[in-house]
Amino acid sequence: MNIMSMIGGAAQGFMTGGPAGAAAGAALGAFSHGGESGAGNIGTATDPTLAAQQLLDKGYEGAQLGLNAENMRHNLAMEQQSTLFNEVTDEKSEQLREMNMLRDVAMKQREADIAITKEFIKTVKE
Repeated sequence: MNIMSMIGGAAQGFMTGGPAGAAAGAALGAFSHGGESGAGNIGTATDPTLAAQQLLDKGYEGAQLGLNAENMRHNLAMEQQSTLFNEVTDEKSEQLREMNMLRDVAMKQREADIAITKEFIKTVKE
């Protein structure tokens, strides 16, 4: 429903047909779309600023599209960096686990060596 067209139609209808013409003009104006902007007969042919505004809107949408693409590229790069970091961290953790296991084995070997040495000392003393 177009309020401005309804008011204009009512005024034009009143001039040509009195109160009945005003009602008919208002009804006709309310449901007519009358141009690109939906505001009566304002269009790019009658209002040059409308075409300029549409051009600016297209430029803005293009810039917004570029920003969205840059944001997506940034997010993908951050995701890749995060994945690589996680892989390196997992590898480092695995290496530390292996080092701890080797250290534990070495400690058990030392304990066994110490026990053997103690037994040897006991046999030598006897």
